[in-house]
Amino acid sequence: MSENNTIPNHWQVKKLGEVCHTTSGGTPNRSNPKYYQGNIPWVKSGELDKGLILDTEEKISEEAIKNSSAKIFPKGTLLIALYGATIGKLAFLGIDAATNQAVCGIFKNENIDSNYLFNFLSYKRPSLVKQGIGGAQPNISQGILKNLDVPLPPLPEQHAIVSKIEELFSELDNGKQQLQTALQQLKVYRQSLLKAAFEGKLKGTEKWFSSTLGEICDMKAGFFVKASEIQNEYKDGLFPCYGGNGLRGYTKSHTHEGKFSLVGRQGALCGNVHLVSGKFHATEHAVVTTAKSNIDIVWLFHKLTSMRLNQYSQGAAQPGLSVNKLLPIKVEVPPIKDQLKIVLELESKLTVCDKIEETITQSLQQAETLRQSILKQAFEGKLVEIAPKGRDTKTMGAAHREEDTKTAKAPKGRYNPEIKK
Repeated sequence: MSENNTIPNHWQVKKLGEVCHTTSGGTPNRSNPKYYQGNIPWVKSGELDKGLILDTEEKISEEAIKNSSAKIFPKGTLLIALYGATIGKLAFLGIDAATNQAVCGIFKNENIDSNYLFNFLSYKRPSLVKQGIGGAQPNISQGILKNLDVPLPPLPEQHAIVSKIEELFSELDNGKQQLQTALQQLKVYRQSLLKAAFEGKLKGTEKWFSSTLGEICDMKAGFFVKASEIQNEYKDGLFPCYGGNGLRGYTKSHTHEGKFSLVGRQGALCGNVHLVSGKFHATEHAVVTTAKSNIDIVWLFHKLTSMRLNQYSQGAAQPGLSVNKLLPIKVEVPPIKDQLKIVLELESKLTVCDKIEETITQSLQQAETLRQSILKQAFEGKLVEIAPKGRDTKTMGAAHREEDTKTAKAPKGRYNPEIKK
């Protein structure tokens, strides 16, 4: 394997199944309600995004354990998801708990640092996802996991690698947090620009007049299109197809030609506004908005954006906007001369915002790439300085806790991997 050619000479490469004991859980029969009325935490694969599991959505009984393949894993067990969209997701048990069959438990032992293994499996997750077999519910088997080659440095070096990863990831997370904060501030600034534009500060000298949305624009839902008729990539002869959340793909026919504002009318992002032009197909999930006489379509687009139309949505599970509810909404409208002035000022400032947002987004993407690069270096032996033979490897971060290397012992009466190999 490739690791043999890239890792330091004093490292070993072993199969995960040679280093660790693994086993999956089970699901007690749902038809017996008593099985789900106990106090034993029961972990499902969807809960493996918490990092450390201290509680679970469901609990099962001792009887459920006796009459199913479910078993109680000891605190400190590393869990990995085997099925579906969660393949490769990881978490540690902070409590004794059982799991369903979609979760594999990897038990602590004295040969490998559990946090070292956690980071290694995080690094290998893209590869594991690719190995997932099946259609609607892809999965990886314990066999795939057990056959996974693991580069294995001496324990002191494992600790040093984990400490360095934690140090670098902490710095990376701080940087990402600053970028996320900048994005939020940019969003607030955009709203302040729109507020200034439509609440008087950019009105100009001419008098504004009161109106309604129905008096300044026409609003009509788009047209249904089969999902099979939408293509993901553009080809000659195709037209953009827009839904409520923006571009969906491309179709052979178009429903509109010109410049329009599209408002999302269904779902979590209803109220989103997009400015589109040319020939395109608008689906039934978009409200096509046409500017009436003496109304600039770009001014209308910014006006609709500033109104936060999602506040007028109805329904909890599937929020939706009704055109009949939108049309009577009162608006203040400037003469066309002031509309154009507002558009000019807004566009110049929002263009700067767009460029800043693009830079921040690229930096966030680079941060994720850097995370994988750090892990790659870690498991090729390039992240920490290897000390000369007979001396301790230098620890680049905080010292690892001694107890992390000790063998976990299952409580009496619980599943103990040392007994059942």
